[in-house]
Amino acid sequence: MDFSEIFEDKTKYGTKLKTDEYEEQGKYLIVDQGQELIAGYTDKKEGFFSELPVIIFGDHTRILKYIDQPFYIGADGVKILRCKLQNANYRYLFYALKNVYIPNTGYNRHFKWLKQSSIKYPDSVTQDKIVEILDTVSDIIQLRKKELNQLDYLIKSRFVEMFGDPIVNSMGLATASMAELCEIIDGDRGKNYPKGDELSNEGDCLFLNAKNVTPQGFNFNTCTFISREKDEALRKGKLTRGDVVLTTRGTIGNLAFYSNEIPYEHVRINSGMVILRMKQGVMDEVYFIEQFKMKLADVKEKIASGSAQPQLPISTMNKIQMLAPDITNQKHFSEFVREIDKSKLTIQKSLDELETLNKALMQKYFGGNGV
Repeated sequence: MDFSEIFEDKTKYGTKLKTDEYEEQGKYLIVDQGQELIAGYTDKKEGFFSELPVIIFGDHTRILKYIDQPFYIGADGVKILRCKLQNANYRYLFYALKNVYIPNTGYNRHFKWLKQSSIKYPDSVTQDKIVEILDTVSDIIQLRKKELNQLDYLIKSRFVEMFGDPIVNSMGLATASMAELCEIIDGDRGKNYPKGDELSNEGDCLFLNAKNVTPQGFNFNTCTFISREKDEALRKGKLTRGDVVLTTRGTIGNLAFYSNEIPYEHVRINSGMVILRMKQGVMDEVYFIEQFKMKLADVKEKIASGSAQPQLPISTMNKIQMLAPDITNQKHFSEFVREIDKSKLTIQKSLDELETLNKALMQKYFGGNGV
């Protein structure tokens, strides 16, 4: 069935609230088009949208949300969708719309693409069965993500227990600048920097791209390579075991550790990264990574450059102050993190398998490629 046969746009009946009206707690939800399901709360008693449930579509972000509690709109670009059909299964409609392909055209309006879509609309019994299966998989996926977040919190708690708050140095530990703790190595951005036609899906040397260095470390789902000749022509920016990679342009602060477990022997950074080579006996790599993660928000606020594309220049990076306690204590903490990482690896593997299953089920039930 066509979108227009199923849905009607109820956005004009919603009440928008400004960000300074958001509260951390309240009786009613505030829903925007951001990644988080709930943007905030309010106790405002007049104007909330109560014709429920609804499906929220982010006109700029393409994000879809299922909402079944009274709410206010948190920003422009939020579309409120209700079904024209009697006794509609909104969970089914939510999943069906999630599988509609909507091209990413940047910070533009995308609702026109959604309005041109059509979805499968089987009988109610079939819809109920599909929703039961997808809800079960979705619930387990959320559980795995929660488990990973809890382990991350455990690492942060252990850090604070051993070394205090790294932002305010609550334990009064010795500090040192990054320039004193590690060598910061830029990549080769000269005439030999690889051009588009010199990158391929296979080759002798992995040439890191932005997708390879994530908030969780390395991810090699999408890889590009350069030839041995191009690798040898480049002067700087090649990893050695024990190096830390830090993203410094666009997405600032993603870190990855080039340990012995990484399956690539020849790896180079691109122009949006630097290599951090720790001074042995002074700074442990894993300790540094976890401390830097905890300081990241403060780093971005205080020293990231204000250009259109966020950047973290080496000149300012050199000045970042880090806690530098006794190396023995650093290594004790590092061993703790490595043990936690083993548990995270098991959970992440389960999560990856569940997300693969979810994609396969969505393809089976709805076809298409999703948002």
